[in-house]
Amino acid sequence: LPQLGRETLHEWSTLSYPSLVKELCSLFIGPELIPRDDLNDLIDRAFSRFRHREVVHLSRLRNGLNVLELWHGVTYAFKDLSLCCTAQFLQYFLEKRKRHITVVVGTSGDTGSAAIESVQGAKNVDIIVLLPKGHCTKIQELQMTTVLRENVHVFGVEGNSDELDEPIKTVFADMAFVKKHNLMSLNSINWSRVLVQIAHHFFAYFRCAPSLDMHPLPPVEVVVPTGAAGNLAALPAVVWLLPLQPSSRRLCGLPG
Repeated sequence: LPQLGRETLHEWSTLSYPSLVKELCSLFIGPELIPRDDLNDLIDRAFSRFRHREVVHLSRLRNGLNVLELWHGVTYAFKDLSLCCTAQFLQYFLEKRKRHITVVVGTSGDTGSAAIESVQGAKNVDIIVLLPKGHCTKIQELQMTTVLRENVHVFGVEGNSDELDEPIKTVFADMAFVKKHNLMSLNSINWSRVLVQIAHHFFAYFRCAPSLDMHPLPPVEVVVPTGAAGNLAALPAVVWLLPLQPSSRRLCGLPG
């Protein structure tokens, strides 16, 4: 992991959420992969359809409790934030390499609609979403089944999302089949999704910490509700911030 000093944190603490995402991504996506101007444009494009001007907003409640609002994307899911960036990066490389891929997604509801939203209309991407019948909310089902784009294909299937994972794993285990049909997925452990989600924790810390001039830095507790691996995105933030925290306290991500 890149080393972040107090000076960098001070500079980042005044940034908007999109600008913070740009700084974080540039640590891992060098100019030889995506020139910085192009990277900035891709991230701006990714967040262009969010309803809140800040993209992510911190609401201050009573008794020191704050809620980070991650639901201002098109599908109202926190996954809009990372998937919209991932899709922009993906299309950038596909256009450069003149390639086409097919994304296969199994969903419990929010991943499917957020993935569809991120790539709908993309000329280099087809997306196949397997929708477990009767296991998603009506809104999520409509978000997936009413997108009338040639590159979007949604199929209703029997069983829940966990049962759906098994045939998808079997497909991706067949490397010859995957290579022949240019398949990929956009699951929760896709690195570019995790990379963008790291920004949530830095942004929340900067908005909640009383001052970055204190030594050591003041502790902030972060609670992360998660159904699967969403809280993994906290780990790099913890690694970066812990050395600057008091030894008796910690910044933590707690699975819900």
